[in-house]
Amino acid sequence: MLHILNGDATANILQETDLPGELLPWREALIAGPTPSGLPFDEWINLRANHLSEDYEKSVDECKASLCNQEEVLRTFSKHEEVVLWFEHDLFCQINLIYLLNFFSLQKENQTRLSLICIDDFAGIESFKGLGQLSPSQLASLFERRKNITQNMLELGNEAWAAYCSPNPTHVETFLQKDSSELPFLKKALLAHLVRFPALKNGLGRVEKVTLDLITGGIDQFKALFPMFGELEPVYGFGDAQFWNYLKCLSNLKTPLITISGVNEIDRSLSNEEFITSFFKITEKGKAVLNGEEELQEIDSWLGGVPLNGETDLWRWDEQNRRLIKKTGES
Repeated sequence: MLHILNGDATANILQETDLPGELLPWREALIAGPTPSGLPFDEWINLRANHLSEDYEKSVDECKASLCNQEEVLRTFSKHEEVVLWFEHDLFCQINLIYLLNFFSLQKENQTRLSLICIDDFAGIESFKGLGQLSPSQLASLFERRKNITQNMLELGNEAWAAYCSPNPTHVETFLQKDSSELPFLKKALLAHLVRFPALKNGLGRVEKVTLDLITGGIDQFKALFPMFGELEPVYGFGDAQFWNYLKCLSNLKTPLITISGVNEIDRSLSNEEFITSFFKITEKGKAVLNGEEELQEIDSWLGGVPLNGETDLWRWDEQNRRLIKKTGES
């Protein structure tokens, strides 16, 4: 039996149980960085390794080795009688999940049983955030509740992954019209993905807007800001690394929207523990953008398969009509 888990925290807990099988903690963060479709395997690994190296301050070689290792283990799945996927309801997990469902959908003559454990609550836990909260016995109790992954679920994963990786994000909107109830958390997660696109009003995505609102409201220290964002927007499932990267982007713009103090100007890495106690202040530019008086135009990032760099037509989220539109003439 092979258990593919949503990260090391869950894997460490499962290791303390009596459940048999090999553990594969999935150490990707496909919620962030480029995921363009159609790349050969080597190019895909190189692209993702370079992104992860930048975001997590590890060497490209280390990231590449980690990615290749987990892909090698994944490709041995057929030697197991069963593969169990352990994932959560948030966008972080749902994107990794559809990547794996897409992989399994492409395997021919698969005789291995595929099953899924994916929950958004647990009896007795008032504020359930994820599998990492559970004790070994609580986590093990989910095993008997696992559901068989059906052919329809594989096809949904395949279609959702293709939509997420498409350079045209309206493919995600089209997917959202489908009945995806067999993957009950996917629709909400993909909608949360869409509202990450720059808003028509001011160029801020949902994550940036909520962050600036919180800082403006006095939640200006990382150790308070990060958990408060998680309370308001649990659908994203960000760890501290993902959230810190958003903050760094807001402060590293040519005209910053926030300033960071209390952490070394040169060493703003996650390895520098000062980041926990760092403070943030919104700039005049940040206030103007947040209020819709100015527009954030320094956008250089990827959302799934869509590059947002100002050099091509720029997709914007129309909050009033709850849909994406394409602004032309950006440069």
